[in-house]
This record gives sequence, C-alpha cells and structure tokens, in this order.
Amino acid sequence: MQNIISKDAKIAVLCGGMSSEREISLRSGKNCLNALHRLGYKYAEIVDVSENIMNDLKGFQYAYNTLHGKYGEDGCIQGVLEILKIPYTGCGVMASAICMNKEYTKKVMGTAGLPLITSVYLLANEDPISKVKNLNYPLMIKPVSEGSSFGMSKVNNEQELVTAVEEARKYNSEILIEEYLVGIAATVGVLEKNGKAFATEILELRPKNEWYDYEAKYTKGMTEFILPAELPKELSENVKRNAVKAFEVCGCSGVSRVDFLIVDNIPYILEINTNPGMTDTSDLPAQALACGIDYDNLVDLILHSVGLNK
Repeated sequence: MQNIISKDAKIAVLCGGMSSEREISLRSGKNCLNALHRLGYKYAEIVDVSENIMNDLKGFQYAYNTLHGKYGEDGCIQGVLEILKIPYTGCGVMASAICMNKEYTKKVMGTAGLPLITSVYLLANEDPISKVKNLNYPLMIKPVSEGSSFGMSKVNNEQELVTAVEEARKYNSEILIEEYLVGIAATVGVLEKNGKAFATEILELRPKNEWYDYEAKYTKGMTEFILPAELPKELSENVKRNAVKAFEVCGCSGVSRVDFLIVDNIPYILEINTNPGMTDTSDLPAQALACGIDYDNLVDLILHSVGLNK
C-alpha cells in the first residue's frame, strides 16, 4: 500500500554533502526541490548535509535523499535518519552499504548467478601487478566505493596499471580491477510502486570518449543516448529481468539504477547505483520518461517510497 504524505509535511531535501560528488548532488537536490514545490509540497526545503546534520534535521518529518557518494549513499546518512526516526527515500542502511562497495555488490550478485565481468579485489597496500596475473589486459581500474567515474581509468600494461592504482587510491584505498570488455553500455532504472519493483526502459549509452567517464556522463553532447535501447526483444527482457533481480538480491528499495555492459548478448552487471542522479543530464529521469513517468511524477513516486527501506 502506498504511503500517504500530507502536502503540509515538512520535507528535507538532502543534498550537497561531503563527497567528491557534492556538486552533482546539489544539482539533483535543486531539481527535486522544484518538483516537490510544483507537486504542492510547500514545506520542502534544501538541507545541505554537513557534520551538523543531526541538528539541521530537527523538525522535519521526511527526508528526500539526493546525496551521492560517501556519507550519502553508503549507509551513513541512512543510519542517522534511522536514529532520528525520520522516514527517508531510497535504499536502507544495509543495501546502501553493500551497493556502495563494488566488490561486495559483485559477491552478493554472484550468489544469485547474475553475469559478472572477471575481476580481482585489491586491498590497501597490495601489489597490483601480482594481483592481476590471471587477468587479461586491457583492465579497468575502479575505486571500490566511488561514483561518477571518479578515479577510474583504463590501462594497457603494468606501468599504466601502477600509475592508475596510485590515482585511484586517492579516492579509496581498496580497488576493483576488471577486465576491459568492448560491448554495449546500457543502464536501466528500477523503481517501486506499492512495494513491487519494476524496470524502466533501457537506456543505451554511446559515449564519444572511449568509455563512459565523468566527462561523458555530465557534459551535454558527449554521449549519444538511445532510448529505448536498440536491443532484440528477448535481450531487452533479460536485461530488465536481471536488473530487478539484482535490485532484490541486494535488498534495494524505492529507487536504484543498474548499469550493464552487454557483450555477445550477455548482460554483465557493472554496479548498482542506489541514489541515481536527478540532474538535467541524468539517466534515470530520461528512462522514467520513456515509461510515461515525467520528472515530477518520478519525484513523487520516489517520495512515496519512504518506509519501504525498513
């Protein structure tokens, strides 16, 4: 049963924060606040999350989470909201913590038999060269708990590997190293209505750069978006099915976005984003619109997910 939220409710739109994705979060928060106001939630306010968040949230009845990255989608702010007994949108503490860590996400999805790219997990201070001896170059280097492609790079040899790992460790001490595959980049949103998860249309991404990096994600014109994706019907259904399955096995709720790389008709899951961007160039609003859900209704749908993360 869908929650009933009064138009007079005091809603904190959480954004900004202390992560490397702060600026993107501020853009998401502003857009969501404007949508909430258009929807009639006149007491919705921006709350720029800082170390004073416990005090800043006094008096609010609900939290609309548009934070990205560390402290915002890793279980930290969710734990604070649980302590304060403020219902919030999106995933709960456990799902947020799991999905923020790419390695833990892969372990959980692996138990469900979902297709995953061959990878190794590099702990702090481990030697990358010996660790990747059974992998095939090129490789993708990814900070294990970072978003928006920060610290990510593609490497073709040992020398590049060492340099890339040093750069990635500026963001996280632990690194995920995956084999680089060439395929179709795609992403699909997963939403919930009345507690039932469903997939949006699939968005196919054709970046002008070699891979879908920060510039391609947030610069207009740097990526061609194909929506719905130009995939055979059976493959599309498989991608959507796997997206919902990943959402469920990782314990997600309310909203998430699942990223894929499709190679030889195999939809490899790259990661789950538990708090997708809501900017003008973000994927989720476009995916929802292709399903007939405009921006304001998407915001309203996510708002009414409060409490599903319990």
